[in-house]
Amino acid sequence: MQTRDSIHSPLTVWLTLVVATGITFFAGEFEGSGPAGRWLVIGVLALALFKGSLVALHFMELRHAPAVWKWSVLGWLWMVVLGIAGAYLKGTA
Repeated sequence: MQTRDSIHSPLTVWLTLVVATGITFFAGEFEGSGPAGRWLVIGVLALALFKGSLVALHFMELRHAPAVWKWSVLGWLWMVVLGIAGAYLKGTA
């Protein structure tokens, strides 16, 4: 039976990051165009958001930080990813 601590162990988080990085790499090797390519880019950006959140919460220890720090960093991350996604989608429209 897994405990909450084993799910959040550094090894588990690191392995998750490695798998997500592998998915991102292989997605980058796929040369999609049109709607499929757009969805691919959105998926890669979503993975970047997921990976950035894991790094911030677990390796930067924001999981235990005051709420203002946690939400400032995560809010900044969301703004950057959404800005990149918006610029990409506007450029491909």
